[in-house]
Amino acid sequence: MKEDPKGRLPVPADGPALFDALYEDDDAVVRLLRAGVSAESVDGEGASALYLAAVSDRPGAVRLLLAAGADPDRACGPERGDLPLCGAACGGHTEVVEALLSAGARPDLPEQFGFTALRWAVGLGHARTVEALLAYGADPCLPGPEGEPPLLLAARRGSLPTVRALLRHGAGDPPGAVGAALAEALRMLATDLERELRAGLRELYGDAEGDAIVVRRSVVDGGLTLTAELLRDGRPSAGRDQQTGHGAIATVLERELGRRAPYEELARRALRWGDPELDDWRVCVGALRERGDEETRRAARAWCAAPDPARRALGAAVLAGRPTG
Repeated sequence: MKEDPKGRLPVPADGPALFDALYEDDDAVVRLLRAGVSAESVDGEGASALYLAAVSDRPGAVRLLLAAGADPDRACGPERGDLPLCGAACGGHTEVVEALLSAGARPDLPEQFGFTALRWAVGLGHARTVEALLAYGADPCLPGPEGEPPLLLAARRGSLPTVRALLRHGAGDPPGAVGAALAEALRMLATDLERELRAGLRELYGDAEGDAIVVRRSVVDGGLTLTAELLRDGRPSAGRDQQTGHGAIATVLERELGRRAPYEELARRALRWGDPELDDWRVCVGALRERGDEETRRAARAWCAAPDPARRALGAAVLAGRPTG
């Protein structure tokens, strides 16, 4: 709060102070709202305080603004095309998404160019956010602005938890939806993902002398994520990432359709990244165990004698234990 020119009565602070408070602490937000600052304040570019709190993953500030009257569905930004729910979903800020939905945000409300919160979360592989949106009634079959259903987009992204969440909520009901998603997962299985990431960065940002692209691998939600980063003068300039659970996704979708891949194909999927902790390995090993036929057991015994340590481990995993995945 400020004081009036005579130093006697407190005067409500102005809107800009609220935007500073969003990046400080929730107590600062409380003080400003109590002083009379509008919860619907916007900055010089038209972005609302609620939107900025949502994209910055500040669930406490989001709840305070909502309680003070901020409209969870109010579009903002230079062209009034940005929604708080979409901004939070884009970042995978699940707690913020749940706060907005609890306050009445419409889960399928599209922002500019037709993107919904679910479209953002599915396309970026934010499985927990996808689950939250579906739990609050987001349509699991609603196509994105280019007409692609969420299940196909999840298969392309390579996030097995996202695919499973969509299937649990009915995304496989439209005729052909599972088949189309399976075809996309198989296409991605045949793609050199690292090369695609590198090519995508060069296409978007050029290939100037001295540029370098590095690719990192990390395990996220049971799957491997590849992150390509463009370095200019040794400094990060841009990046893209891709989840890689396409082998597990194809196997799960085949099960939905009542299909069974050849055992050698399942082995290839399991060995794609060679890590028993990944979904590709676990799901494909589970499918191989479920087959239970002599042909598969004979192949597994042969794998146990292979020179490749990963294939030997695969054979042992198939022959041991009960079906998983």
